[in-house]
Amino acid sequence: MKTLDIWSIIIFSLVVFITGISFSKTGKDIKSFFAAGGAVPWWINGLSLFMSFFSAGTFVVWGSIAYSRGWVAVVIQWTMAIAGLVIGFVIAPHWRQTGAMTVAEFITERLGYNIQKIYTYLFLLISMFTTGAFLYPVAKIVEVSTGFSITGCILVIGSLITIYTATGGLWAVIVTDVLQFVVLSAAVFIVIPLSFSAVGGVQDFVEAVPEGFFDFTGGEYTFFFMLAFGLYNLVFIGGNWAYVQRYTSVASPCEAKKVGWLFGALYLISPVIWMLPPMIYRVLNPDLSGLSDEGAYLMMCKLVLPGGMLGLILGGMVFATSSSVNTTLNISAGVFTNDIFKHFFPDSSDQKSMQVARWSTVGFGILTILIALMVPRLGGIVEVVLSVAALTGGSLYLPPIWALFSRRQTGFSILFTTLASLAVNAFFKFLSPALMDLSLNRTGEMALGVLLPVALLSGFEIYYYLKQYTDPRYAQVYGKLPHQMKEKSTEVETSAENLRGIRVIASGVLAISVMLIILGLLADFSTPLILGTGGMIMIIGIAMMVQVRRLKQSNSIKNNTHAARKVY
Repeated sequence: MKTLDIWSIIIFSLVVFITGISFSKTGKDIKSFFAAGGAVPWWINGLSLFMSFFSAGTFVVWGSIAYSRGWVAVVIQWTMAIAGLVIGFVIAPHWRQTGAMTVAEFITERLGYNIQKIYTYLFLLISMFTTGAFLYPVAKIVEVSTGFSITGCILVIGSLITIYTATGGLWAVIVTDVLQFVVLSAAVFIVIPLSFSAVGGVQDFVEAVPEGFFDFTGGEYTFFFMLAFGLYNLVFIGGNWAYVQRYTSVASPCEAKKVGWLFGALYLISPVIWMLPPMIYRVLNPDLSGLSDEGAYLMMCKLVLPGGMLGLILGGMVFATSSSVNTTLNISAGVFTNDIFKHFFPDSSDQKSMQVARWSTVGFGILTILIALMVPRLGGIVEVVLSVAALTGGSLYLPPIWALFSRRQTGFSILFTTLASLAVNAFFKFLSPALMDLSLNRTGEMALGVLLPVALLSGFEIYYYLKQYTDPRYAQVYGKLPHQMKEKSTEVETSAENLRGIRVIASGVLAISVMLIILGLLADFSTPLILGTGGMIMIIGIAMMVQVRRLKQSNSIKNNTHAARKVY
């Protein structure tokens, strides 16, 4: 890497870090720290959800598949788009209607504290593995680009993420997610044309790819895998405790719908664009093998980008991929503080609760770092991500979603489904290959992980229907709506917090545009392309600043009018 690239990484990292810790004073209480006041604008939460999920394996996991299998990587991600749209129509508004801040809180009210306690321990255990799997690709990106050791990258990046997540809470997470979306969207406009130019154009690329490179399925990624993975995504995106936080921290069920729809729309378009660099690199260098294809995305960028741009894009990739880490850290600390600590110490002051929230974030950050260090010994990131998904996704997240809609399911039926599914999945993953010489392929793992809990829950549903049984806790939760608005912040306070968040985003967008313009002026080639992209982003940042000023003036007029009426 060139010196200019190093400076780009440092400056962009400072922009993200300063943005995150700028929200240190917003965490006055648990609701503010873990739900950002409970009324985050839907488009901010939608972009944050997209980056939290999209970035978890895009550059390493899906980039690896794009290099080796081509269009299959796009089709895999289209299942996420379909899932997001369905969630927007059906699942997201129901989560908002419950009024719960976390899934654990919903489980307590709907199924009882004892059930919640077991689910909480399971979630915290599994989330450490998934978060460690998310941290590893971040470090892998830096290792491929800089040559630094993977261990050092994990330690430094993990510590940095933990600090600003522990300091700024959910606002720090979602605002930095939006900035990462901006810088990586800008990268698309620059990397794609330069990549095609490197292989002689679109037509030459299409003619040079291996046979079957544009097939929708291939190898272990069969049609049935896509179907099973689509069902898994519906469950995972709709029920993962970290993502549910995006549906519950908006102002209304209608806003929650929009979060899901925006996620689905972005995942419909983005895979077509994002997967092109590793696919093009397959033509330039078809000899990558083993785990080395995990670095195909960055290798393409290193080949075509001018000095400074690689550093900026690398910084964007690092922090975008790390958004999955800080999202899970925030919700894990939220579950620990709100649903474990507050249960045993219900009279704790806000100050004490906030101390627990921040220190538990640090504790989970340390565990995440330790798990990330183990990933290479577990078979590589693709194996870890897909295996954890198959083992735990349907088992852990589908039963609470089912309880969200079913008036018949009980604490016993929900917990039994989770524990039985986890046990069966673990048996076929770890024991049956040795005991019975029976190993499930990728499709079989994914199908079993989703269809078994569906079968068990359907069986309980039929049994309770024939018994004409309705769980009384269902009526307790839904009979007291609109308790969905409990603890809602005042309109003025929420508006001020939202305006501050949008203003910080606008400032970050302007900082990114200035960096791009400077890099464009210093670039030894592709100057017009980089300057044009920077100019477009600057226009967006200025427009956001103007909108913030208008909203602030409008709120000021409303507040003065309200005060005058009150006096009168």
